[in-house]
Formats: sequence, structure tokens, C-alpha cells
Amino acid sequence: MVPRFDVERGSLEGWDGSDADDGDTNPAMQRKLRNLVLAAFTIVMAIEALVLIVLLCVFKAPKPKRDPKKPLKTLVVLGSGGHTAEMLKVVEKLDRQRYTPRTYVAATTDTHSTRKAGELEKRMSPDGKASDVELYAIPRSREVGQSYITSVFTTLRACLYAGMLVWKEAPDVIIANGPGTCIPICAAAYILRQLHVRWCEVVYVESIARVNKLSLSGKILYHSRIADLFLVQWESLVKRYPRAVFADRVY
Repeated sequence: MVPRFDVERGSLEGWDGSDADDGDTNPAMQRKLRNLVLAAFTIVMAIEALVLIVLLCVFKAPKPKRDPKKPLKTLVVLGSGGHTAEMLKVVEKLDRQRYTPRTYVAATTDTHSTRKAGELEKRMSPDGKASDVELYAIPRSREVGQSYITSVFTTLRACLYAGMLVWKEAPDVIIANGPGTCIPICAAAYILRQLHVRWCEVVYVESIARVNKLSLSGKILYHSRIADLFLVQWESLVKRYPRAVFADRVY
């Protein structure tokens, strides 16, 4: 029987070591086979993702005409800590009549960001209720300190949740500023747009902490051209990344 790798158990089903040369169970051999299967799977997934990204980036979907007076359903992606603080400053400066209704999404482990977003909306709402605001949470693509091999599976899970959320909410515009939580959301919106299913514009605001080079999330969204509007807070970045737009400081 051909051994099958069980991801959850981290073992090879159907492999009991009986085929080993010495006839005994060989833990070292099992570890080598497990690592080999994981490495092969990771490489295959990376190649497939790269091919998909290249195809989607080459064939750009045409932008539909919109009524400039019609409100835009807005999905705001919150990072954590300083990223959330910056994004909420951006939200404060938005035209509330134009960018409405607003939906917020953060990582499941980041309850602080969703709480801050709810507090901001209540404070800005005339009745103090913010009844038209939705708050969602999705799994992180990768936790701090998580291995890159296991992050392949958590990223796939995050992409699944992100795709379902974007499909359900059908936003007209997504505003994000990192970190990695925004990548699955923006990628899901981009894929649906390229497939001519739903159009959603992606706006990325690079962190004020990035003066000379982009963050990893910024590099991914900039070079893949997933972001339709790429805003930076330092003029030095515009010289290095010509498609970026200087938007001054959010503070």
C-alpha cells in the first residue's frame, strides 16, 4: 500500500517500518519521508500559486463604470497595534456619506483591533450606536514564530475564510495597511475581479514606519499589482516605487 501523509497527525499512514532494510521501525526514516512529503507539497503549492498570480496579473479585468454619487460599500482590514491605529486615523478622514456602509475585519486573535473599531464608529455616529457597521474576524495567515512549512496550510485556511467573506460582503472598495492579514483579503477580491465575478477596488496605505522600503505586505501588493491605489507616507518611497502615490502623513 502506498503510504499516505496525515497532515494533522504528522505521520505516514500505512507505513510501519516493515519495509526498512533492518526489518525494524526506523523513526529517522519516517522523519525524512515526512519532511520530504511536506517539502514536495510546499513546492507544488508555491508553483501553482505563482502560475495563478502571473496569469491573473497579465490579464487585467476592465474597470466598470460607476455612479460617482453612489455610496461605496467599504471593507477595512485592520492589522494590529500601530497598524490598527493608523488605519483608524484613515477611517476618521473618510467621507462617511461616500464610504458607507463600512465593514471591519481583523485576525481572530486580535480582539483589540475590532474593539477599537467599534468604539470609533460609535463615537463618530450621531446616535452613538453604529448600527450599520459589521465586524468580522478571520484566521491569521501566519502567527509570529510559526514555521514556513506549516504556514502553507494556515495561509490556505485564511484564504478560504477571506474568499467567503469577500463573496458575502461584496465590497466596492477594500482599504488595508497590513500586516499579513490583508493579503488573503486583497487576493480574494483580486481573483474575483479577474474572473469577472465581482469588481472591488483595492487601496493599500503603507505604514508611516516605512521610510525607505516597503513592508513585505506592501511589496506583495505593489509588485503583483493587486493594489489599484498604493499610498505611501514618505516621498522617498515614491522615488523608489514610481507607481506609489504620496498621500502625506495620517497623523
